[in-house]
Amino acid sequence: MAKIKISLKDGSIREYEAGTTITDIAGDISPRLAKNALVARLNGKLVDMSRPVNEDSTLEILTFDDEEGREVFRHSSSHVLAQAVKHLFPETKLGIGPAIADGYYYDFDVKENFTPEDLEKIEKEMEKIVQQDLPFERSELSREEALKLFNEMGEPYKVELINDLPEDAVISCYKQGDFVDLCAGPHVPSTGKLKAIKLMSLAGAYWRGSEKNKMLQRIYGTSFPKKSLLDEYLFRLEEAKKRDHRKLGAELDLFSIQEEGPGFPFFHPKGMIVRNELEKFWREQHEKAGYQEIRTPIILNRSLWEQSGHWDHYRENMYFTKIDDIDFAVKPMNCPGSILVYKTRLHSYRDFPIRLAELGLVHRHEMSGVLHGLMRVRCFTQDDAHIFMLPSQIKDEIIKVIDLIDNFYKVFGFKYHVELSTKPEKAMGSDEIWDLATNALKEALAAKGMDFKINEGDGAFYGPKIDFHLMDCLGRTWQCGTIQLDFLMPEKFDLTYVGEDGQKHRPVMIHRVVFGSIERFIGILIEHFAGALPVWLSPVQAKIMTVTDRSKQYAEKVADWLKEKGVRVEVDARNEKIGYKIREAQVEKVPYMLVVGDKEMENGTVAVRKRGEGDKGAVNADDFVALITKEIKEKVR
Repeated sequence: MAKIKISLKDGSIREYEAGTTITDIAGDISPRLAKNALVARLNGKLVDMSRPVNEDSTLEILTFDDEEGREVFRHSSSHVLAQAVKHLFPETKLGIGPAIADGYYYDFDVKENFTPEDLEKIEKEMEKIVQQDLPFERSELSREEALKLFNEMGEPYKVELINDLPEDAVISCYKQGDFVDLCAGPHVPSTGKLKAIKLMSLAGAYWRGSEKNKMLQRIYGTSFPKKSLLDEYLFRLEEAKKRDHRKLGAELDLFSIQEEGPGFPFFHPKGMIVRNELEKFWREQHEKAGYQEIRTPIILNRSLWEQSGHWDHYRENMYFTKIDDIDFAVKPMNCPGSILVYKTRLHSYRDFPIRLAELGLVHRHEMSGVLHGLMRVRCFTQDDAHIFMLPSQIKDEIIKVIDLIDNFYKVFGFKYHVELSTKPEKAMGSDEIWDLATNALKEALAAKGMDFKINEGDGAFYGPKIDFHLMDCLGRTWQCGTIQLDFLMPEKFDLTYVGEDGQKHRPVMIHRVVFGSIERFIGILIEHFAGALPVWLSPVQAKIMTVTDRSKQYAEKVADWLKEKGVRVEVDARNEKIGYKIREAQVEKVPYMLVVGDKEMENGTVAVRKRGEGDKGAVNADDFVALITKEIKEKVR
């Protein structure tokens, strides 16, 4: 029997007989790996564990810890869902069932809509299928065989999908037990891998996403290899509901979304305090980092957007108006305005780098169905900056931006990971320019020693980008900071500078944000801190509560003292019981509650209660002022 060499991810090479399956190779490497293995990457392609290997190959075995392993796990779960539905509702016609973030769904054409009670039955049937530990078996068919099979099965949606495949496409099916589905695969070895399954919700969905097609019933679910992981996920979901920024935003009187302006948030006085504190911090840090702040108009002439490329590449996301019968557009991005500021004067190489920063309000058309509080809106403020520089300064400037973003996120306690997005299908510029820009970003990341994931084809239409995905306390990730390197806009706008040789040259441009959107960042902070914002961001930093009417004057005196030191303070001198006042302040998530009565008046103290920690005892008023002002200055979390 011929021998083959298998190169593993750790660099080692093992020798096996040709035809050895990946499952057997995993067992040879480690019994634990074989137990946890879900799918494999063979010569760069995802394949089933049952695949025999017949030639020298590179091999990586994936588990639930790997993103692609999780996707295959969830997609396999959707097949079990479809099998269970067919068992219980045999007349159902099958749509599609992909993996999605944290779960999967399957679309069904049913005579009567599913009910929550149906979900319980379907989930129990799925558990039976899991217990049967049915192998996922792949088969490949000709187009004629596949059409015959699914026509006989009475599955018109599958027939439509087959007819839409290219003539030379390999058509594959997967079978587990009595169930067959059209699928490219791969899948986990057997249904027994899908230990913990939970169906989450029901929704309507048009076939293939078009409202011209029939509305199908969509069942959402999730799954994990251990019940403990499922329980942890469900707990996080419940926590997320409690932390929903829309609910807390209303309770804390921070912002609202009105029927008269869907997707256009209204910030209330307390919300403006949070926003202004973030902007103040942003300005301080940018001034230190050598940025100059600008402001550009919200509405600009159509010709500008044609020149920038937005008219051709971004028009569906823009709003338009006419002024004196001339077409204008509401800006969806700040970069063209910043470019116009650059062009107002002649620049020398000695001027670089030029860092222009703008808290710019932009408007983008979003479908009503995707709007979500502050997280997905139609108008938002980008904390933009555009850096114009010499080609020789690219690496250093990108590193400085990375350091700035890192410093910002540390203040809020966010961990993050980095992704590099490359040229999209719809893009301006040659492959050579894109390669140059992409390699410059890679070099800067390498110089910082940062791990990063590559997102092929996910860059902006004018350049590749580095995205910063921060993680909140529930383990959810949010894409916020971005660094985009752009050789194309300077070309389109004919930007120049005078070089050492006295000739005109083309500068390079960086687009970057730190918060991303101030509105969205506030939403993330509300959920991350469950509304209990750090002292420096809290709309009310201390609330003084009187025990008796006699202590009102003393409370006002302490309040004035705190206000002089820049502390945001309120006095609650209502004729209510102190316990009621404390509970109300706790609901308002005030960081410090100060109780004052006869004893505190006499001793010049305040009885301090700290949010989340309770009674801290009597503290000299001077000492408390020093304590809270230090926390504010140091931005203690």
